[in-house]
Amino acid sequence: MAIVWTWTAKKPRQGKSCRLTGGTWRSYYDGRTDTDARKLDIDHVVPLAEAWDSGPSKWTAQRREQYANDLGADLSLVAVSLGPNRTKGDKDPAEWMPPVKDATCTYATDWITAKLRWKLTVDPTEARALRTIAAGCPDATVAFTPAP
Repeated sequence: MAIVWTWTAKKPRQGKSCRLTGGTWRSYYDGRTDTDARKLDIDHVVPLAEAWDSGPSKWTAQRREQYANDLGADLSLVAVSLGPNRTKGDKDPAEWMPPVKDATCTYATDWITAKLRWKLTVDPTEARALRTIAAGCPDATVAFTPAP
């Protein structure tokens, strides 16, 4: 499986067993920059448990696997710092937002994009939170390609 990594100053090299070395990554959730890929998690912007509650429980195993390994959209899977990702867990935007305020609009846009891409449902509390967040993001644009 390939992951789209976001690096800042230096692109990593891929070595044996796909191990990445020499890169510098920036986690947009907390603004932290790391040079050690082991200090990062690959986050499903819409967590698997949240997605499960939003429609995939009715999907085939193959479709769920496609969602879990979605490499067709740049921001379905993101490299982020361990701490914020683990605090996030399976929470939706009504329960968790990135600690860096500058990430709010990006995260909400990524969330909505993933939900639309996979035709996932949104519960009323989640929808209220997203509407409130969107009111503070006048320049945000949601563009997506439907999942295959």
